[in-house]
Amino acid sequence: MEVNGGAWDFWVEEALSKLQSLNVLRSLRPIHLLAGAARRSTSAENSPSNLNRVFDGPNKWDRASVEVEISESTFRKWLHDVPSSGDDNDVVDEVVRADDKAEAIDGKLRKLIVFSGNDYLGLSSHPMVSNAAIEAAQEHGMGPRGSALICGYTTYHRLLESSLADLKRKEDCLLCPTGFSANMAFMTAVGNVGLLVAGGKPSKDDRVAIFSDALNHASIIDGIRLAERQGNAVAFVYRHADMCHLDALLSSCPMKKRVVVTDSLFSMDGDFAPMTELVKLRKKHGFLFVIDDAHATFVCGKNGGGAAEMFNCEADVDICIGTLSKAAGCHGGFIACSKKWKLLIQSRGRSFIFSTSSPVPVAAAAHAAVNVAKNETWRRSAIWKRVQEFRDLTGFPVESHIISLIVGSENKALQASRHLLKLGFHITAIRPPTVPAHSCRLRVTLSAAHTKDDLKKLTNALSQCVDFQKIQVFNSNCYSKL
Repeated sequence: MEVNGGAWDFWVEEALSKLQSLNVLRSLRPIHLLAGAARRSTSAENSPSNLNRVFDGPNKWDRASVEVEISESTFRKWLHDVPSSGDDNDVVDEVVRADDKAEAIDGKLRKLIVFSGNDYLGLSSHPMVSNAAIEAAQEHGMGPRGSALICGYTTYHRLLESSLADLKRKEDCLLCPTGFSANMAFMTAVGNVGLLVAGGKPSKDDRVAIFSDALNHASIIDGIRLAERQGNAVAFVYRHADMCHLDALLSSCPMKKRVVVTDSLFSMDGDFAPMTELVKLRKKHGFLFVIDDAHATFVCGKNGGGAAEMFNCEADVDICIGTLSKAAGCHGGFIACSKKWKLLIQSRGRSFIFSTSSPVPVAAAAHAAVNVAKNETWRRSAIWKRVQEFRDLTGFPVESHIISLIVGSENKALQASRHLLKLGFHITAIRPPTVPAHSCRLRVTLSAAHTKDDLKKLTNALSQCVDFQKIQVFNSNCYSKL
């Protein structure tokens, strides 16, 4: 069956018509903020505008995104897996200190290189990003605090939406407070299509069928659960990246309104969804194709457009959901889509409707990050160079900047993490419920701010606690269930 994009367009139009007849369509109206409302005096030499330019290579501030310090108290608690309230002034348990013969801890700090964060391009410390936030805060404070449908949607938010729509080659974009809320908003909105088109509780075959990869992010799973609980959708979980299984499920499904949703790059395994094969199935079955591009946006593709650009299938992806808290180094989520879908989601996406919108300085910083990511192309080149260097140094078949080293038991993962901590590396053990039992792992993430020397030191440290020849790339038999 050829893709029937017109069918989903028709259903969305029908849903919007129903909302219009009920007079419950929601509108976004950008507010223009008064200049200088919260301005503070700033000396000319420290003016943020002086650093608002693009750089053609690494600078000293890039290291701030991958280097941190922790107190000796925090170090000891981490080393001995002692629960912490987050207060560095907590006294380390006397037994721990006695066993370890720890020296005085007051005021002592340890520097760590972070190989566990999601700031893949190192933009969180970029002066253009931070100065955009500073200038916006000086002009407007935090901005009006309210949901986007009341008073929290400003020209700053609209500018960011437009830049993201351009990046994703979509007609429009809707900002959400987080990537989690973006997935929740879309899933509840798409579930409402069956309800609105049917004019009441849909019959069994009029519900929306949502096909979800077994290793999809928790926000997708929770969104589908909510849509199911509302009685508007039915979930089908296909084995991770198994296109034969997905094809069989689609072929046996009697429901016409079908959606396939997948992470484009899986956050705990580091492998890409089979985008090319999914596009082929889209042409065969005519489903709505949705990707969560959280970990690929800004990193993958010539222009940073994400996995769809990387696999040359942007036109085949109907909805692209993403986040600004990873490679953009900021905060927030978004849904790149058509104007019709945007209107439906902003009218029926509960996590969008009932959340306060992002503060103005955050929106300003994120917009600056989009521009930096677009213009400083060396950052994408650098991160993929680090990926190749990791392959060369370890022989491990790395597919992306997310490296999943599955060691098995929780105890093995914790021991490896502690060993790396002693050697100055911040890499946490990933354990249940984040991953299934017996697939505990070290999740190593690479950044454009890392150097080859960082990787040499890291791989040397890793070789002391893991055997690269015995580590699984990923365990496709261990998967979550809706």
